[in-house]
Amino acid sequence: MEELVELRCVPTRKGDPAAGEEEIATFHAQVPDWQIVERDGVRQLERVFKFKNFVQALAFTNRVGDLAEKEDHHPAILTEWGRVTVTWWTHAVAGLHKNDFIAAAKTDWLYAAD
Repeated sequence: MEELVELRCVPTRKGDPAAGEEEIATFHAQVPDWQIVERDGVRQLERVFKFKNFVQALAFTNRVGDLAEKEDHHPAILTEWGRVTVTWWTHAVAGLHKNDFIAAAKTDWLYAAD
């Protein structure tokens, strides 16, 4: 199985297919700490990361932002004292795409590197 953390996000366009159930199950196995949530009918990947203070949370937020720019795939990020909530989904497919799982795996890698 290919390691998601080693892959790159690919450009998507409106009308491209979202990941199917089998793909989601396969990809999700590599990022088990992420929850699949649904908001307004759109499936998304979400994880809360914990920190000792706001400075650490903000530094992590900035690293995720750098990752998003490199991958040209951008999450919703909520930064609070001692925690950062990151949510990945693909607007073009109105749901989950392989890119979201790649980005989640890379986000996990950033967190583990702290």
